[in-house]
Amino acid sequence: MALIRKSELKKMSREDLKKKLNELRLELMKLNAQRVVGGSVNPGRLRETRRTIARILTYLKGGEKK
Repeated sequence: MALIRKSELKKMSREDLKKKLNELRLELMKLNAQRVVGGSVNPGRLRETRRTIARILTYLKGGEKK
């Protein structure tokens, strides 16, 4: 599953975060391609993948203050 909690992000190194980000982007591309072709895709999974990507990007850019 694509969900990564805030506590898990804190434990991961920057390299691990970048690696996970690339994996999630690849997964999102596959899900979008499936959706366009007409396959059945869980919309919740698409949404959660996009949100997790945004969460990682925010953390990498220094948005995490606490």
